[in-house]
Amino acid sequence: MATRKENSTYTRNEKCIIECDLTYAVNKIGGRWKILILSKLESKKFRFSELKKEFSFITERMLTLQLRALEQDGLVKRTVYAEVPPRVEYELTEMALAFGPIFKQLSDWGGKHRNLTKQDSKISPSEARGKL
Repeated sequence: MATRKENSTYTRNEKCIIECDLTYAVNKIGGRWKILILSKLESKKFRFSELKKEFSFITERMLTLQLRALEQDGLVKRTVYAEVPPRVEYELTEMALAFGPIFKQLSDWGGKHRNLTKQDSKISPSEARGKL
């Protein structure tokens, strides 16, 4: 895979973005599956096959990539047991456990926003203008 140029717009933007703590955090948990994986691991340790069953709609390759990225970022701990067949378990690190209350708040906000937008979509355009 080719490396990015040091002076490319993408590289310059990335340097600016990661200096902000909020965007740094969002970057670590961003992506389609990471929050779902972290949320699932919050309750207990999972083997890869158990995670695959929990997320039947994600490919094995994508699950592997997401778990590796979370492990590299220090959010997931991967434990390999010397057994036959090999057993690998995934669990949250102490750092990732701190996301629990944040995910709860984000989930609550998501539910409220979803319900509000559903209600707004049922209102006629003239009623919606009156709300503004």
